[in-house]
Amino acid sequence: MTNDANTGEATERRHFIQARIDAELAEGRHGDGLRFRFPPEPNGYPHIGHAKAICVNFGLAEEFDGARCYLRFDDTNPAKEEAEFVGAIREDIAWLGFEPYEVRYASSYFEQLFDWACQLIEQGDAFVCDLSVEEAREQRGYGNRPGTNSPYRERSPAENLDLFRRMRAGEFPEGARTLRAKIDMAHTNLQMRDPVMYRILHASHHQTGEAWKIYPTYDWAHGQSDAIEGITHSLCSLEFENHRPLYEWYLERIGKEALGVDELPQQIEFARLQLAHTITSKRKLVELIEGGLVEGWDDPRLPTLRGMRRRGYTPSAIREFARRVGVARFNSTIDMVVLENTLREELNRTAERRMAVLKPLEVVIENLPDDHREEIEAINNPEDEAAGTRRVPFTKRVFIDRDDFMEDPPKKFFRLGPGREVRLRYAYCVTCTEVVKDASGEVVRLVCTYDPESGGGKTSDGRKVKGVIHWVPADEAVRADVRLYDHLLRAEEASDDGEERDWKEALNPESLVVAKTAALEPSLADAAPGTTYQFERVGYFTADPVDSKPGAPVFHRTVALRDTWAKQAKGGGGGQQKKGLKRR
Repeated sequence: MTNDANTGEATERRHFIQARIDAELAEGRHGDGLRFRFPPEPNGYPHIGHAKAICVNFGLAEEFDGARCYLRFDDTNPAKEEAEFVGAIREDIAWLGFEPYEVRYASSYFEQLFDWACQLIEQGDAFVCDLSVEEAREQRGYGNRPGTNSPYRERSPAENLDLFRRMRAGEFPEGARTLRAKIDMAHTNLQMRDPVMYRILHASHHQTGEAWKIYPTYDWAHGQSDAIEGITHSLCSLEFENHRPLYEWYLERIGKEALGVDELPQQIEFARLQLAHTITSKRKLVELIEGGLVEGWDDPRLPTLRGMRRRGYTPSAIREFARRVGVARFNSTIDMVVLENTLREELNRTAERRMAVLKPLEVVIENLPDDHREEIEAINNPEDEAAGTRRVPFTKRVFIDRDDFMEDPPKKFFRLGPGREVRLRYAYCVTCTEVVKDASGEVVRLVCTYDPESGGGKTSDGRKVKGVIHWVPADEAVRADVRLYDHLLRAEEASDDGEERDWKEALNPESLVVAKTAALEPSLADAAPGTTYQFERVGYFTADPVDSKPGAPVFHRTVALRDTWAKQAKGGGGGQQKKGLKRR
């Protein structure tokens, strides 16, 4: 943040891509308008890392007048891509609140890409190679050690064209031949050492069916697809920085005239989102799902957008998170608390309050008649007066949370104990007069008296009661499964860093704990799936859109009221495994 010299108000510093575009526009460039694209491969479901890229590309298109952002599916690998993922990506982008200018497919450009490949062959810039994948890898070299030229590198353009067309016709088996660019096997950038442009794949494509037997690589298709769409700024993550020379080499070899552009698209790299305590590697997510370690792509522990949506994350909170994280030139790991705080701030303003007891302990108010039933007025949201109030039944038997009672409490424990007085939220002050235990010594019931003059937050004699605890009416409480989620990775495993260690050992065994006997306010019996509430003093919870049924809701903890991970993590697992809760 910086301060405006004229107003003194705080203003956001523009990130380096915005500044670069500002400078280019000031020079009079991009007269036909700015063009961006989001180019996912449809081989999985989008996650929070993709959300950042979506927000950056579509956000820039919204910022600049006349700008467009395309959704282009990079569907050049039919072995891994499915129409299911195409639909999921389109759905998640719409959920985030963005609408592509157009939806495109790299596969729609296959004919043009083939023609340009023929052009490079005729120019002597590409050749058909018969080396196997293993042989080509052996000859590539590594680091400062130069590679070795393929023995097929000096084939004539005529022979290469013939072989390439026969590759397309399906005359050769998979892996028999590739088309490679002819660049420099001694280049310091390994990407420039005669990279593969086409490989033979006898696979059905979700868009083109059986029409093609050869498929372009990402590097060959990407820049040329950008040119076809008139993309001005091809934004990608930093791992593609060493691909940029190849991106530019292909475009320059084809030339502006053949590409039909006045200005070549430019690739710009920015830091990808690395989020602590979770996994964004698509390969590892697949392993979790196929291994039965999570329920599926929409498991609320996963950082997939459908998992986050099911857990109760909102599109606006994710967009705000992306804005706060910003666009940088260098990778860094963002703590999960940044994401969670963004959501907390929104839900604090918007979520209605309810009372819920995760580990119920019965309280019998002995000076109330057995049939007493009184409706207590409770505030729905102190941050939103328009949210109004609700009525909560107050009866002789109520449940409080077991953690709100201690038989031998320390001095600064301001909750219930033998002879101690607390206020039941919105209701009356109660004093514990008896502790009832079972044969094993477990506390099973408290007997209390209530002060009928203490309603409305006041006491008749002016005494101050420090402790305020939540409760629900025992006879009318809704019983529900409440699922408490914690970080997917333990504290010492801050992020999914891509190392090939046994990363599964870092999984947090308490990433899901279920409160099987939770008791909720009666008004939550028919909570609409997907609705989020603040369970007072507990956290924000969302009615599961998958498993909830009328009268039998299931709730996910969307986020706790405050960040307690640092304290919990000292124990190594998250600290949720407590009496009365079931780990899953």
